[in-house]
Amino acid sequence: MAHSMTGFGRCEKFFDTRRYSVEIKSVNSRFCDISVRMPKMFNFADSRIRKLISDTLVRGKVDVFINFDDTADESTEIILNDGLVTAYSDALKKIADKTGRPDETSASRIANFPDVFIIRQKGIDEDKIYRELEQTTREALEEMQQMRGAEGANLVSDLIDKVNSLEKIHGEIAEREPLVIEEYREKLSNRIDELLAENSKAFYDEARITAEVAVFADKCAIDEELKRLASHFSQAKRILAVDESVGKKMDFLIQEINRETNTIGSKGNDLEITNRVLLMKNIIEEMREQIQNLV
Repeated sequence: MAHSMTGFGRCEKFFDTRRYSVEIKSVNSRFCDISVRMPKMFNFADSRIRKLISDTLVRGKVDVFINFDDTADESTEIILNDGLVTAYSDALKKIADKTGRPDETSASRIANFPDVFIIRQKGIDEDKIYRELEQTTREALEEMQQMRGAEGANLVSDLIDKVNSLEKIHGEIAEREPLVIEEYREKLSNRIDELLAENSKAFYDEARITAEVAVFADKCAIDEELKRLASHFSQAKRILAVDESVGKKMDFLIQEINRETNTIGSKGNDLEITNRVLLMKNIIEEMREQIQNLV
């Protein structure tokens, strides 16, 4: 069954002294747009993580948050950024000289300035780190896909219900169509009788009425549109039953359904048909919004 583009997955795993935490969330998007936030030490794995996600998720705006801790004593080293420390110290001395104040800045104060210390992992094994990160990411993806699948199943079920509702209204319009012609013929005859009274047959015979009705019937004929709509409804059900990306196909199909419905509304020339067309357009608009969330 189709998947929704809305989902969330999280996984936390421990490997010896190393803790990995991966959170993935996705929302609607026309394309697969992936944003990854992770420690700089994982920069080597950025493209591989993106590919792992894009191979799984066809569409959606995806945000990935990766956190990492290593409690091993020898795992981290702190490096002093000598050049930046010197620049900070010189700048503070200049401020003191310009303002005539004593330079009382302590070393601990300078240590709190941005980027004075560089913290990095000692001699990391990139292959091992990536295997562990990949495993954690995959499990977060699986959790999110389960959520997207459940949401997608609900969407598909509701969309099928709406297609069934459209088919029901479509049937009512098809039943109404021939009655419109008959009612027009009757109204035309009655109107002629009212205007011409006993002279109606002399000036407006049955053949003339039949010709007028034929012109009216041609202008308001909607049988072709009804046939195309029926075909679109069947196709929609087939698409929604397929276990693959269906969002773009359904988006195109709903445009065609809307187009045929508008044509019926403009040609129907009948209040009851117009009212049913309005009901159909409300349902179609609801479907259009739901389809935007399907992969």
